[in-house]
Amino acid sequence: MSTQYFAKLDDNNVVVDMAVVTAEFMEANPERYLGTWVETFLDVEGKNYAGVGYTYDAVANNFIMPTSVEP
Repeated sequence: MSTQYFAKLDDNNVVVDMAVVTAEFMEANPERYLGTWVETFLDVEGKNYAGVGYTYDAVANNFIMPTSVEP
């Protein structure tokens, strides 16, 4: 089993948490991974790796970087 990267989304599809875990572990422990989780990938051309504050675009299957960062 290889390590995978997942982003937890809020109701507005904004990333609020990240996890480095296998999909099998997430499926075996649903009480630890409540809500909506979407896999994100490192080094995939044309796709952004998720980060807290990014927005998930389900149509493009991509994460959109926030346009501004509050201090």
